[in-house]
Amino acid sequence: MVEAKEKPAAKAPKLADPRESSIEVSTQEMIARAQNLGIDTVFDRAVTMKPCAIGLQGICCKNCAMGPCRLPLPKGGIEGEDTRKGLCGATANTICARNFSRMIAAGAAAHSDHGRGVAETFLSVARKETQDYKIKDPAKLLQIAPYFNVEITVDVDGETKDRDLDEIALEVAEAAFAEWGKPDGHIKYLARAPKPLQEKWKKEGVEPRNVDREIVEIMHRTHMGVDQDYKNLMKQGTRASLADGWGGSMIGTDLQVDMFGSPSPLQAEANLGVMKEDHVNIIVHGHEPLLSEMIVAATQSQEMINYAKENGAKGIQLSGICCTANEILQRHGVPPAGTFLQQELAIITGACDAMVVDVQCIFQNLANVAKCFHTKLITTHPIAKMEQENVIHIEFDEHHAMEDANKIVKMAIDNFTERGADVMIPQHKTTQIAGFGVESIRYHLGGSFRGDYYTLNDNIINGRIRGIAGVVGCNNARTKHNEEHIVLIKELIKNDVIVLTTGCSAIAAGIHGLLTPGAAAVHCGPGLAEVCETVGIPPVLHLGSCVDNSRILLAATEVVKAGGLGDDICDLPAAGSAPEWMSEKAIAIGQYFVSSGVYTVFGYHMPLEGAPEFKDYLYKEMENIYGGKWDCEPDPIKHAHKMIAHIDKKRKELGIDKARERVLMDMADRQALGME
Repeated sequence: MVEAKEKPAAKAPKLADPRESSIEVSTQEMIARAQNLGIDTVFDRAVTMKPCAIGLQGICCKNCAMGPCRLPLPKGGIEGEDTRKGLCGATANTICARNFSRMIAAGAAAHSDHGRGVAETFLSVARKETQDYKIKDPAKLLQIAPYFNVEITVDVDGETKDRDLDEIALEVAEAAFAEWGKPDGHIKYLARAPKPLQEKWKKEGVEPRNVDREIVEIMHRTHMGVDQDYKNLMKQGTRASLADGWGGSMIGTDLQVDMFGSPSPLQAEANLGVMKEDHVNIIVHGHEPLLSEMIVAATQSQEMINYAKENGAKGIQLSGICCTANEILQRHGVPPAGTFLQQELAIITGACDAMVVDVQCIFQNLANVAKCFHTKLITTHPIAKMEQENVIHIEFDEHHAMEDANKIVKMAIDNFTERGADVMIPQHKTTQIAGFGVESIRYHLGGSFRGDYYTLNDNIINGRIRGIAGVVGCNNARTKHNEEHIVLIKELIKNDVIVLTTGCSAIAAGIHGLLTPGAAAVHCGPGLAEVCETVGIPPVLHLGSCVDNSRILLAATEVVKAGGLGDDICDLPAAGSAPEWMSEKAIAIGQYFVSSGVYTVFGYHMPLEGAPEFKDYLYKEMENIYGGKWDCEPDPIKHAHKMIAHIDKKRKELGIDKARERVLMDMADRQALGME
């Protein structure tokens, strides 16, 4: 009789090293706590699941059932003609360009569908179909109305009078909503860009016609056997990205301001330590502010505060994750509890009574983590449900917004009594100043007497400020959490580059203490430090959520308008960055910045290595077309210095690379220059 061999014991799964996973202390603490409790997180899964090497190169085609066709780049590179092709004959360049364009389409769809939801709600407000939302910033409405060909005045018997605000709102709402599907013309907000840039878009034939058409056309072009020219594919990718950046996203941002008010600088705290053990803790997570605005109001109502106290809590602590956090931070000072990668950790504290999610960047694993605690996980959007049985779905309806919000807040309060004793809230939080926008920057630079961007331009010209950087985007579990963001930003401001930030990058900057005026004296070069101290601003300006990247485009346009730094965005000593990107939205954002004239550097990797010719087109040739180009650098110090080198190049082209002595001119000097 043969004895049965004992099966070898299963190996314990590899676990992430908390200190190697993040530079942020509370994150390290909560990763360790999760591991002690036997709960896996994204950090552990990043260790056990390796990325597909061929997918990383961007050369796996799954667009028909003859595939997937994989065209790995030979280890020795391409020698002579590149003979790689799929079953249909698609080349590596075609496959890579199709994949890249599809990422643009998905990213543009996500942001622009967010904008569509805002536009639908604004239309309901204008039609008086909902009483829960109002127009809180009529000045913004009047500012944007002309771009939609809506008159704000009317002639009555030869006298110019202001039109009724309700009439203006309805016409703007209808015109804005039409941008997603109008049958002719182009996206109206293109007119907000500098004239030379508009001419480039017209010349190249990339002016978007409407938002939805451009996204649909990418999906058509990338279907098997349609567009097989990588340059032509990227022409449509550019068109779709512009429909997002200068269309859906920009409209969404503006209409949110109309309804919820303009952001203005305010003080708040950031990190998991904002949660309170003796309070009902509600966390909102996702991207759309329609419901979260109502939840803010509900948590601040005396009725709900009293109800919380009746149930044994001292009050209600609302906080946010991801871009919903940024939306309610910039208008209400509600503190962000963390970035994208901290979403599971907020539940692992044991103190989260309800996590309310809408769309984008939400881990399905939240449901599995919530099973280990008392947390109610509530989905709220019809396009974003989860299959797990413990998830509660309360579908949000803007026509009954406050009713839905009160229902959710009451559910969280009721759940407070079910909280277990094993609570661990990391005691780490940081003060920050957030809530900057195009208008508030103008005010801070020039004051109420002369608010404009001249002060910024003047200090760039005189060299106190070297240039401008937009640092935006996600976290990525394939990189060390927050490290690339923080090391990069510190290196930029050390070299006198002022930083505009959005999204999870902005939350990271807040957590690590870079969003205060005091940070200038600690981290900045002498020129930028002097400007920040004089004006009273942080060296890193929080401009909102990732849909608000359109604000950076408009800020750049304002710098061009202020004069002295060229005629187009591509002339500016400026660069963009997404150091820890992971989302398809980031690719759409990157492309609309590149096609708006911005040198744009991504960290981690770009899915282009398998198609060197297509990569060169994005990294080199595109600059000849739009003035902007792509680049990639995983090392944050090298990444920063690539941006600085580009800024210095632009300073040299503008003739401001060397300090110029200021000379007081007498009348004779002025007459000689024709200035008398």
